[in-house]
Amino acid sequence: MNAQLAERPPAPPAERERPAWQSPASIGWLGIVLGFLALFVAVPPIESRSMVPTIVLGVLGVAAGAVAVRGGEKRVGWGAVVACAIGVAVGIAATKSGVGNLERVVAWSALFAAMLRYATPLLFAALGGVMSERSGVINIGLEGMMLMGAFFGVWGADKTGSWVLGLIIGMIAGVALALVHALFAITLRADQIVSGFSMNLLGLGITGFLYVDTYGTQGTPDNIPRTPDIKLPGIKDIGFVGDVIGQLNILVWLGLITVLLLWLFLFRTPAGLRIRAVGENPLAAETAGLSPVRIRYRAVAASGALAALGGAYLSLGFVGSFTENMTAGRGFIGLAVMICGRWLPQGALIFALLFGFFTALAQRLPAFSASAATLFQALPYIVTLIAVAGLVGRSIPPAADGRPLDR
Repeated sequence: MNAQLAERPPAPPAERERPAWQSPASIGWLGIVLGFLALFVAVPPIESRSMVPTIVLGVLGVAAGAVAVRGGEKRVGWGAVVACAIGVAVGIAATKSGVGNLERVVAWSALFAAMLRYATPLLFAALGGVMSERSGVINIGLEGMMLMGAFFGVWGADKTGSWVLGLIIGMIAGVALALVHALFAITLRADQIVSGFSMNLLGLGITGFLYVDTYGTQGTPDNIPRTPDIKLPGIKDIGFVGDVIGQLNILVWLGLITVLLLWLFLFRTPAGLRIRAVGENPLAAETAGLSPVRIRYRAVAASGALAALGGAYLSLGFVGSFTENMTAGRGFIGLAVMICGRWLPQGALIFALLFGFFTALAQRLPAFSASAATLFQALPYIVTLIAVAGLVGRSIPPAADGRPLDR
């Protein structure tokens, strides 16, 4: 035995662990950052009029992406390559554009302020989706619930003379439509996607009919009470920060606060744990003495209330009136925000801000070409498709999401 041990070759020395910042994933993310910098150097405030910095940063970013792909991190690596290609293309276009148009479009304080405004309805819709799908019920009907909140919010504020009561009435309308979805999806065990899509058609039909029946061709009155803006006197005078958050609608702040509250509720309270347990394994939750049916009904009702708040923000806070189908697909973008955010409130906030930024940018791009204004409006939807396609297989929903309860 000792002779055999003596004949064995010595074990090779253990390889030193590679630092985290040298991993392929980190190098891939560095490439994405370089792609952003390739664009950033060509726009205000740096506003380089030479293409050289943009091209150099882009080439370095592509090289970093190639290293990440070679190291096995294909998604991040190819993401870096795409980011650099877009950054170089847009950066070169920025260097060729007129300085006046560039400064009108890329006003960062105005863009970020508009980003918050455009992100708010998406955020409320996404948080509603998080609440429902964490309990195991797919809610494709967010669009219809937003429409219900938008119309009944205006109608309630018009009839009562109070924007607070208008919000409450709008939320009640959203809850009512959500309970119809819950009846089909939970009690009757219908296909949840078909049921949710039906809620969109039902919401569109109800609000369209009531709008014409109530206000006719005159439209909603001009003096409807609107949700107020909150001014922060101490912050409003602080340059860039004041321009962004110095004066925002109260529902924008409510949306940001709701992200924190929903995270605390889902991950730091027994009630949130019950919702997540039902969404992962309803049979085990029922064995533990919980009622999956009751919990799912409550979660779907809360989902409708949150989505209705997003719709009410559009009508009472953003526009000040109601028009048919005014949500224009924002409920579906809210679903994409939820999926990209991995069914987390904080993730929903990040991607809502991302899509809100591109929506704000799309509103300012016609300064370069008025004839392409309609094409620019498609930018947020294109970004949505790219984001969802890039995260296919990476975002894992709750295990029981979309599965009817076994009896």
